[in-house]
Amino acid sequence: MADVLRIHRDGKRLQLVLHRPHVHNALNPELVEALRSAVQAAGEDPTVRYVVLSGEGPSFCAGADLEWMRSAAGAPEEENRQDAARVFRTLEALATCPKPVVARVHGAVVGGGVGLVAACDLAVAHPDATFRLSEVRLGLLPAMILPFLLRKVHRGALPWAVLTAARVSAREALDLGLVQAVSEDPDGVVDAWGEDLVAGGPTALAEAKRLLHVLPQLAWEQAREAAVDAIARARAGPEGQAGMRAFLEKRKPPWLDA
Repeated sequence: MADVLRIHRDGKRLQLVLHRPHVHNALNPELVEALRSAVQAAGEDPTVRYVVLSGEGPSFCAGADLEWMRSAAGAPEEENRQDAARVFRTLEALATCPKPVVARVHGAVVGGGVGLVAACDLAVAHPDATFRLSEVRLGLLPAMILPFLLRKVHRGALPWAVLTAARVSAREALDLGLVQAVSEDPDGVVDAWGEDLVAGGPTALAEAKRLLHVLPQLAWEQAREAAVDAIARARAGPEGQAGMRAFLEKRKPPWLDA
């Protein structure tokens, strides 16, 4: 795993660094599986409060590895289905991880790299970052990426980005909703977000992420019931009780004292 994905622990932060700089961190089966495994492990580790995903070298992620694409071109449909499912499971692991996941983005972000950003909860881009959904230029589709893009990118702009395969600047990505900040100091933005994230209750953050993922898929009546149930559980649960007592007594909540 260390060959393709570097994992660093920094206090309550887990840093995952895509480490294939010689190919601009292009995705291959080993990297996809290593990333999924690391994100799942982070979600199960109570000492990890948030995850930061970044890339080593000149680019964040330039999409699929050329050798992987060459192999897929000669593979039968069922094998391609299994490959696609592997990538989707990794994006889904990022999106559904109970810990907040932040993307720190720079350089080229292409195809599957855009999918990684879309699957993260928050993303900050260096001004040099460029984004591109180039699949249609290859006669392919950004099919696995679209469910995650639809959660974040403004619906009216998505057909333009997908159908034209236009290169999108960091500022345009901000306007589209793909990233939440553009900064010459992206690490500073990540640090500031990290302080805000650890100030939230771990269970509350996990439940908020779950609701953000689930509610858009529900009919109105179902959404109403899910929302009512969620806040009732939070208010009656140990974390909510402790947090409300700390607020009323003007002291830090227990997750900040830990």
